[in-house]
Parts: sequence; C-alpha cells; structure tokens
Amino acid sequence: MKRYSLLKFDELGDSRGKLVVAEGLKDVPFDIKRIFYIYDTKDEVIRGQHANRNSKFVLINLQGSVSIVVDDGYNKDVVVLDKPHEGIFLESMVWKEMKDFSSDSILLVLSSEGFDSGEYIRDYEEFLNEVRKS
Repeated sequence: MKRYSLLKFDELGDSRGKLVVAEGLKDVPFDIKRIFYIYDTKDEVIRGQHANRNSKFVLINLQGSVSIVVDDGYNKDVVVLDKPHEGIFLESMVWKEMKDFSSDSILLVLSSEGFDSGEYIRDYEEFLNEVRKS
C-alpha cells in the first residue's frame, strides 16, 4: 500500500498570470496546522532524512525542482517535483528525503500538525523496526 499520493492543484488565471489555491480539507487532505519552506539549498545537500509518527505533509515545489525519496519501510520511490501546481501528499510514518535541489528551488511544506520533536524518527533502523512491527 502506497503511503503517498500525487496531487494536482487547479491552475487558475488569465493573461495577467497564474494562481494556484490549496485549501485545507479540500485541496489538501487535512487541516493545515503548520507551513514552512526550504530554499537556498545546495544541490548536494539531502534534507529530511526522518519519519514522523503523527504528522502528514503536502510538499509543493514552488520554483525549480527537487527529488523526493519516499520510503514506507518496504518500498522506495523517487518523485520529482518541478511544477508549482503539483505536489505530493505523505502519510505519517513515511521516511522522506529531499535531494537534488535546483539552485532556484523553493519547497513549500504544509503539515497536519504543529512542531513536536518527540514525534520525529531520525534513525532509519528505528523507523524500519517501528513500521515493520505494526
């Protein structure tokens, strides 16, 4: 069972430009509790490298491109985000890594929960043990 899905947001607009809307519980499958973004990341840097016990996320690369490694403990997929009207929804208990950032990448992250360091799993072997015993 995949613990992620690709999202495509409506691109609205006219000759003046584009507009993309992402509403919680409508376009995003949860109530948005936290928003952050990652930018000015060197292409050799790998971000993330953790799983969350409770938080769900939607990642949207607003500019440039980034590769998202999604690992459910059994299968790994790589998804390239390079369109500002597309994103990826990640369930909880998914190991995520963000890499191959283009120099102009701006990665927007919408979270279902506020920050709680206690829900983070930062050790891959611990993640595998937890996800495989459930």
